[in-house]
Amino acid sequence: MTTMKEAQVRTTAVDRLLHAVETGTGASITDAYASDAVLDATVPDWRFYLRGASAIARQFERWFADACRFEELERLPTPDGEVIVYLVAWEENGVPHAAHHCHILTVDPRTDRIVQDRFFCGGRWNVTRLAAMEEADNAH
Repeated sequence: MTTMKEAQVRTTAVDRLLHAVETGTGASITDAYASDAVLDATVPDWRFYLRGASAIARQFERWFADACRFEELERLPTPDGEVIVYLVAWEENGVPHAAHHCHILTVDPRTDRIVQDRFFCGGRWNVTRLAAMEEADNAH
């Protein structure tokens, strides 16, 4: 039996973000972000900013176009939000891929919406890169 408190925990802004990532429904991310939210994204060899839930949703729709699974997921509460670190794996056109991400999230407690997302991506790795990483790990 699910208690009311458990139901509330599963439906936070951060839970909605994780659900959109996992299911490949990036456009649904507008449910998690404030209308004027800021995304400060650091990706390989680049950094950029987006403002607004709609702009963030369009970006996430590109990044998270395919359903994935969390191979690692760590959630660390902060005084004003949460830090989430994860390793996601998915198939894109039949080819395995993975990526390592970190979100430092600020959540408005009054609206339960993310107002700031400092996002870090270690890169997208296809099956060839993943095999090279595994080989390097096994060499140590």
